[in-house]
Amino acid sequence: MASIKTIDEADIRGKRVLVRADLNVPAKDGRVTDATRINRFVPTARDLIAAGAKVIVLSHFDRPKGKRVPSMSLKPVADALAIAIRHRVTFADDCVGEAAAKVVDAMQPGDVVLLENLRFHAGEEANDPAFVKQLAALGDVYVNDAFSAAHRAHASTEGLAHVLPAYAGREMQAELQALSQALENPKKPVAAIVGGAKISSKLDVLSHLVERVDVLVIGGGMANTFLHAEGISVGKSLCERDLAETARAILEKAKAKGCEIALPVDAVVADALKDGAAVSICAIKAVPDDKMILDVGPVTQKRLDETLGRCHTLLWNGPLGAFEIKPFDTGTNHVAQTAARLTQSHQLVSVAGGGDTVAALNTAGVTDKFTYVSAAGGAFLEWLEGKTLPGVAALMR
Repeated sequence: MASIKTIDEADIRGKRVLVRADLNVPAKDGRVTDATRINRFVPTARDLIAAGAKVIVLSHFDRPKGKRVPSMSLKPVADALAIAIRHRVTFADDCVGEAAAKVVDAMQPGDVVLLENLRFHAGEEANDPAFVKQLAALGDVYVNDAFSAAHRAHASTEGLAHVLPAYAGREMQAELQALSQALENPKKPVAAIVGGAKISSKLDVLSHLVERVDVLVIGGGMANTFLHAEGISVGKSLCERDLAETARAILEKAKAKGCEIALPVDAVVADALKDGAAVSICAIKAVPDDKMILDVGPVTQKRLDETLGRCHTLLWNGPLGAFEIKPFDTGTNHVAQTAARLTQSHQLVSVAGGGDTVAALNTAGVTDKFTYVSAAGGAFLEWLEGKTLPGVAALMR
């Protein structure tokens, strides 16, 4: 974190500040339906306004693939942004060229402008130097507050940082501090919970974490593949049987690195993943051939309570069961509430991220009780894999 420049170091009074936010929010019929990412941007926006900057907000919205798609305009987001920051927001019909320059030229210190969807131009995703130059012409200073887009080397996330004085915004700063606290310089012992449907999507995550954490809890559908790799029958559960050898290699690597692997010891099973399905609990070595493992059982929950109770740092990505359908959310809810309680009593630093993870923690009602919950998806996952994120690297001193 010490090598990242923040807006506290920037000379921004009266300056045109191009600030990259992630306003790619869910919307329906021209109305924002989830303002989480907008709300995460509020501290940066307010600090820039208070400092007397001319705040020029950049963002993408959906995937127009370099063409102007009216339904993917950021214009409806301008109203939601204005409500969130409690400040007037002017909208520009383009992010470069005459339409953008006209609005920016009329700005006074403290004004806020939202430019149109960056991805209406192919140069954004291509990180085209000519497009970077067009964007840079609108500003004097660049601030990146979009960690969730930092894994992309695009014009607005990476290119601008090389042509303008570049700094991290408050949300970017908070993300990097939380991630550093969880994995780069954590208080030990460290536990990681990795869940989800398939290990094929998280092979790099698992391989990286066994080198960094003391306990790796594997849940969700991916736990079934590890159980199968150990010769345990998982009935008709979701299982990537062709990756059994890969799972065994991860288990061997964990053993060599001194990382404890925690797999379910009992399970909630049913004959189908559906509302109203008849459920039962069984030992993990006694799953009937005609049943599916859909959640961790009470003995596993108790063991995970004990595991978290002896750890000081928790990193969480992915649910422990099919949390979208009751009662298969019970295990995830229980462990999430334990983590929240330990966090609130200052026994645990808890950092979570990923779309399903955020949804699961919202369902459990504990999102605001964790140390930090990242709204990033792909960027959070790539960070867990140990990859360098272009948008972060570009902010290094």
